[in-house]
Amino acid sequence: MSYLDDPDPELQDELDAVGDEPPSDAETLLSHAIDVVAQAKAMPLSSSVLVSRDELLGLLEEARATLPEELKRARWTLADLDALTEQRRAHAERLVAEAEERGRGIIHEAEDFCDQRLAQMEIVLDRLQKTVQSGRARLRPRIEPEERPEDEDDVPFFDQDTV
Repeated sequence: MSYLDDPDPELQDELDAVGDEPPSDAETLLSHAIDVVAQAKAMPLSSSVLVSRDELLGLLEEARATLPEELKRARWTLADLDALTEQRRAHAERLVAEAEERGRGIIHEAEDFCDQRLAQMEIVLDRLQKTVQSGRARLRPRIEPEERPEDEDDVPFFDQDTV
């Protein structure tokens, strides 16, 4: 009886647990192959181990056969992700453009509002200026001193001096 004929009981339990259905992804298959090598019985007086060539080759071939399909799925997933990212980016750019347009509209409305208010203020101030000028014009004759005749220079300044 050889070492190959007497499989490790823990490894046999693992193989029985997997059953007839092989693992579906390459990572699981490679992990299983690593476990087979790690749990293989050592040869007496050597660091070499005995593994079932057929079992290990079978696991590695399944993993190799599974890899292209997984890579293909990964590429499709990345392509879908890129398409989704591009779609979201375009959606976001549209929202930003709409927000900027709305902002420009709000600024334009605010500038128009301010211009209208300033125009109204200008009209009020113009009317106020005209009113002030008119009032000053009416008051001007009263404020200006009356002209005295030139011969009045010898007239006493106070009435008391004439006595």
